[in-house]
Amino acid sequence: MPPTAEDRRDRAEEPLRREVVSFTRRGGRLTERLQGAWDDLAERFVVDIPRGRTSTSVAEGFTLDPATLFGREAPLILEIGSGRGESLVHAARENPDTDFIGLEVYVPGIAQTLLSMRHHGVENIRLIIVDAVPALSRMLPAECLDELRIWFPDPWHKTRHHKRRLVSDEFVPVARRALKPGGVWRMATDWQDYADQMLDVVGRAEGFTTSGDWAERFPGRPVTRFEAKGLAVGRAIRDVDAIKMSA
Repeated sequence: MPPTAEDRRDRAEEPLRREVVSFTRRGGRLTERLQGAWDDLAERFVVDIPRGRTSTSVAEGFTLDPATLFGREAPLILEIGSGRGESLVHAARENPDTDFIGLEVYVPGIAQTLLSMRHHGVENIRLIIVDAVPALSRMLPAECLDELRIWFPDPWHKTRHHKRRLVSDEFVPVARRALKPGGVWRMATDWQDYADQMLDVVGRAEGFTTSGDWAERFPGRPVTRFEAKGLAVGRAIRDVDAIKMSA
């Protein structure tokens, strides 16, 4: 369920994080409609995982089994920062024989995704409120993902905050561990300097191959409201992708 006042007090008392994180943890009050979707669907579709020291961490030693989670063996795609679920729910509707995991730390976004899932009758999604790095580096089994998608991550546009950007040289081994050989790492952004950074990162990423240039717009990604805002102010949308090579 969404965080209570007591939860927020507990988080305020948690030790300060020493690691740099690539997101801002946001709460937010749910509307009656979103609360209803949460109450009806969260128990089934929002995965309750054991935590470490913080509310978006993963307890040491915990591993999630995708086949058990979905009750079947199927291709698996994970989206980091699934937001309101526009891209995630669209992809799940278009690919019912594929399973999807969305990682998101914004509770109203999770609730909106649940609402959209109910509206479209989508059930092949599981949502987790968790930091992407521990999720991919130790919560999920190695080489379990067919695709890793990062659509419009926080650009941290101020120079002094660039170290918080998710797509970096330090993230490469995390992505490589999670993807199967032949698995695709897809990204998109409307911030040109972040796009340049993404292209540089995958261009030198050990264990990956890439064209060295911008990818064609991925046809499976719908134009979300977030992307539309970027287009409206004249930003170019850049897609970048890389393929994990076989050992």
